[in-house]
Amino acid sequence: MPNLMPRQPKNIVILISGSGSNMAAIVRAAQAQHWQQQFGAHVAAVISNRPDAAGLQLAQSLGVATQVLSHQAFATREAFDAALMALIDTHQPALVVLAGFMRILTPAFVQHYAGRLVNIHPSLLPAFPGLNTHQRALDAGCTEAGCTVHQVTAELDHGPMLAQAAVPVLPGDSADTLAARVQMQEHLLYPQAIRDWLRSAACR
Repeated sequence: MPNLMPRQPKNIVILISGSGSNMAAIVRAAQAQHWQQQFGAHVAAVISNRPDAAGLQLAQSLGVATQVLSHQAFATREAFDAALMALIDTHQPALVVLAGFMRILTPAFVQHYAGRLVNIHPSLLPAFPGLNTHQRALDAGCTEAGCTVHQVTAELDHGPMLAQAAVPVLPGDSADTLAARVQMQEHLLYPQAIRDWLRSAACR
């Protein structure tokens, strides 16, 4: 029987700032789908820039190590990102996953993790990069919205797309109701996109 384990373990580090719902979806998928056995991959750590992020306790309940690095302790964005890189690199990550990490990253950070830094954005990119995506979709009269998993590059929300999922915009939708429906798809799409990335990496 062939050995499906790659030679090098593939550690995943997830960055959060809030509730961690996408993080939890990824961790649960990794456990249920046995990413460790299939790809030698596991979520090594969840790191937050906010000590009060609810996702920290959620990650701990799922058996994942957590760490906090508050951006408020640093005078500049560059200093924070340098410290964050040093912390992340202690885990030797194959993949760094942004899951509701509410920080604009410096070019040095993005370059350091080029090709192994991913994000999920709540729109069908290239439409509506940036903030307030759901209200902007409603204001534009869109008939569908959705989410996009993409590699992170120096240009905000413009990296190569890895996967997308669409939802219909329903009559009477508000930004909140549309966001809730899109988030349900995020919780399915993000783990699947990461699993596809791991499968591809295992074949390299």
